[in-house]
Amino acid sequence: MFIDIPSELEAALIDCPLPMRELDGPFLAKSTIERYRTELTAAPSFTETATTLRHALTGEGGGYAVLRLGNLAKALRADDSRFLRLATGFAAQVAVPFSPFPRWILWKDIGVKVDKDPGKSSGIGYNAFHMDLVNATRPPDYTTLLCVRPDPLGGGRSILSDAHAAAARLPQECRALLAESAYHYGVFFDLFGVGEEYSPFPVLDGSDLEGFVRFTGKMLQRSQLGQAHADAASQLAEELVRGQVSFMLQPGDYLIVDQRRFLHGREALHSGQETVPVADRRLLLQLFLRAPAAV
Repeated sequence: MFIDIPSELEAALIDCPLPMRELDGPFLAKSTIERYRTELTAAPSFTETATTLRHALTGEGGGYAVLRLGNLAKALRADDSRFLRLATGFAAQVAVPFSPFPRWILWKDIGVKVDKDPGKSSGIGYNAFHMDLVNATRPPDYTTLLCVRPDPLGGGRSILSDAHAAAARLPQECRALLAESAYHYGVFFDLFGVGEEYSPFPVLDGSDLEGFVRFTGKMLQRSQLGQAHADAASQLAEELVRGQVSFMLQPGDYLIVDQRRFLHGREALHSGQETVPVADRRLLLQLFLRAPAAV
């Protein structure tokens, strides 16, 4: 699931003249996607790398991938607009980039705030398994995270778990409870491109273990659930942990996750974050994707 970029492609991409992005509402404009594709497919080995990426995300046993863009990040700086256009160009080979949040144009910053709820994405504690925008009728099909800086103290490993495999290990009576519209979490306002609010929602949103697994570990403590439904969700949480994989994202690593197949989270950051200057703390950039794209 880790995809290295061939050296000849890296060399070509450093000078690749990708244009400034244009948007169509919250989505990257089709004209920009086509221009990116034209420029990028002319680079040596790009087509093969994009094919490998799509297979890792959609093939048997797949569902996530990490593009190793570290050398490009060093050459261009991970937060430079040229590098972000390249990352956006790779993402556009999978699906259509968009931002559901009016505050951010495509890329959303996820930094570290020591005074924030530790379990939040910008907190310092364990960020339990979840899918993004769990309470939207049309959540993003893919969530992506670009590492600008890892935790300099060595914490914050990314965690992933195959949601359908975890659900399949549960007893039938547990899955039946998870398929009932009895769950709710979070607020819903000022969002674009993700449908309407879905509350209450089923965790298993589809028949025969297909579709989204609408789960977030935070709802176990922060939502009023009946005992039976809470117990079923807790059993799923245990199976997600039992089947998890973890790894440390390095500068320039670009994680892409199919939300219909995998849930994601983060281990706690290392203690002592308050001693790290804000400019040196862990920083990720997030981008969402809507499938299908015309590829």
